[in-house]
Amino acid sequence: MAQIRHALNTKRADDFAAWYQEVISAAEMAEESGVRGCMVIKPWGYGIWERMQRLLDDRIKATGHDNCYFPLFIPLSNFAREAEHVDGFAKEMAVVTHHRLIAGPEGGLIPDPEAKLEEPLVVRPTSETIIGDAMARWVQSWRDLPLKLNQWANVVRWEMRTRMFLRTSEFLWQEGHTAHADEAEAKEHTLRMLEVYRAFADEDLSLAVIAGEKPENERFPGAVETWSIEAMMQDGKALQAGTSHYLGTNFAQASGIQYQDREGSQTYAHTTSWGVSTRMVGGVIMTHGDDDGLRLPPRIAPQQVIILPMLREDDGDAKLIEYCEGLRATLASQHVLSEPLRVLLDTRPGKAAQKRWDWVRKGAPVIVEVGGRDMENGVVSMLRRDRLWDEATGKPAFQTPTREVAGQTIPDVLADMQASLLTQATERREANMTRGVTDFAQVEAHFGGDAKYPGWIEVQWSKPTGAALDKIVEQLKAHKLTMRNVPIGSAPADGACIFTGEKAVERVLLAKAY
Repeated sequence: MAQIRHALNTKRADDFAAWYQEVISAAEMAEESGVRGCMVIKPWGYGIWERMQRLLDDRIKATGHDNCYFPLFIPLSNFAREAEHVDGFAKEMAVVTHHRLIAGPEGGLIPDPEAKLEEPLVVRPTSETIIGDAMARWVQSWRDLPLKLNQWANVVRWEMRTRMFLRTSEFLWQEGHTAHADEAEAKEHTLRMLEVYRAFADEDLSLAVIAGEKPENERFPGAVETWSIEAMMQDGKALQAGTSHYLGTNFAQASGIQYQDREGSQTYAHTTSWGVSTRMVGGVIMTHGDDDGLRLPPRIAPQQVIILPMLREDDGDAKLIEYCEGLRATLASQHVLSEPLRVLLDTRPGKAAQKRWDWVRKGAPVIVEVGGRDMENGVVSMLRRDRLWDEATGKPAFQTPTREVAGQTIPDVLADMQASLLTQATERREANMTRGVTDFAQVEAHFGGDAKYPGWIEVQWSKPTGAALDKIVEQLKAHKLTMRNVPIGSAPADGACIFTGEKAVERVLLAKAY
């Protein structure tokens, strides 16, 4: 195997955290903003989020939801109604106390003491309470149910340790909120939206997630049940990629969401909430990226095919651009993965090789270079981002189909790449999943051993609650481990709990996590 000179300075195997930051920079996805924990999302990074938003929004609307928007500022008194909810977010809330600035006695600006708000306003950490107020107004009768709402918004949670896309003080997300007539309907909808997330993550993002229920200690504050999709990153850590919560009547009672049922009695609605955020962009980077940068599943790539004419800045450029435009037009007229193919003819000044590596680092799925000799021979030089290198030669693995063949086959290449990335993620996850562990000593040995990226462990447990669960959580925390979820469809428990020694009732995943 020939030595390959990769496009990034840092390799995943050497320093995964530094590699992650370099990918974001090299792919021109985002940069620091000057405000701690906040980032500027650059056009390519935001284009990826727009693709995610478009695809997920279609899936959400297909389940009968309407989009809406609620205020960024929420009265502090709203949170005081639901004690467990406010306790879960209290340390992360940003609070507005004044509405005007004045010149200070020593220069600069200070809050005007005369402009203090009568009631502090919380900058939206989540919207259950303010949406609950609206639902209390909008739901009066059983005929008003179910009420299915969704909003795309920004959220502020004042994080102490931040990392771009994965954990920022301000992030973008969607949050869905529904009200239902009874528990069965609300629980069914909670799982329905979990499945929407699973399908989106696997089919559009190729993440190979595991869907399951969160343990009691990992529930959303105020929820009765919390379900999640968990993705394994290339360093073996888990990323909670989305959550869906059954809230019972807790929030309905706090907000007064009551309706007159068919018998004429006043009844509290059962509510749900569910959301995914820009941390999924981080998940895509850490699942699919390689030592040359980002690799994007075609469904979420802002541009799926990049055509790069090798311009010489002479009279021959116009003819070469015309030749490339023929391929662009052919591709743009086709569909791939149920959508019109997105193709960009890049005629910016600059060397084609430099532009090629810029697009490699950005993860564009297919890159097509065309020089004067290619045009004369009626061919193009094509690279698949997921099969970048010829390992025998150590050089880029260019294919040279005719322009007509390229126009016919690139849609199939993109579809194959989408499936291939999911297969790779699934195989990597299963290769790094350890099962059959029967006592906690094996857990300690596994995560305390020589393996740099130890992956996940599936164990059996008795699902204790209260103080017994708290003890387990502390036991895991000592090894920087958490319980991720109880996978849907996992094998029935057939042994003893590794924590208590009692008869196990289910299987739960343990991992280090982001």
